Amino acid sequence: MLAVHRQEIEAAFTSHRAPLVRYLTVLTRDPETAEDVAQEAFLRFAREVQVGRAPENTGAWLHRVARNLAVTRGRHLQVVDRRQAELPLPASPVAPDQETISNELQSAVGELLAALPATERKALLLSASGYDGAEVAARVGRTPGATRTLLCRTRAKLRRQLALSGLSLA
Repeated sequence: MLAVHRQEIEAAFTSHRAPLVRYLTVLTRDPETAEDVAQEAFLRFAREVQVGRAPENTGAWLHRVARNLAVTRGRHLQVVDRRQAELPLPASPVAPDQETISNELQSAVGELLAALPATERKALLLSASGYDGAEVAARVGRTPGATRTLLCRTRAKLRRQLALSGLSLA
């Protein structure tokens, strides 16, 4: 940064910081928020000075930019408040034993899927991914009726094998 730009930025900060923070404190009703918004306004001022677009009236420019930042922040907070009820609640932590059982089940299902013939595995995975019966049938080269039978038998086979290993999907 050139020394001239640095001096201009420091002079603006020294002379305009206190009035700007007071103005923003009245506007936001929160001294910490006022400090944050003022800091952002000065950062934007420094960028403008560095690219050679220093405003003619620095105080007015800083007040306008800071006001716009505060208004934008206020609007953002209003949207957050309105939409807060729509946000999912954080899940409660999973107990270690439940996590272990889940990992064992996932591993067992993965091994069982790997042991299935390719057509059965493909049909089952397509079905689990949300494809309807006709789409699964077209992808595995069978009729829809034959595909339904294939899926039913494959699911039953997986349930039996999981039960034999002492695990269940339910």
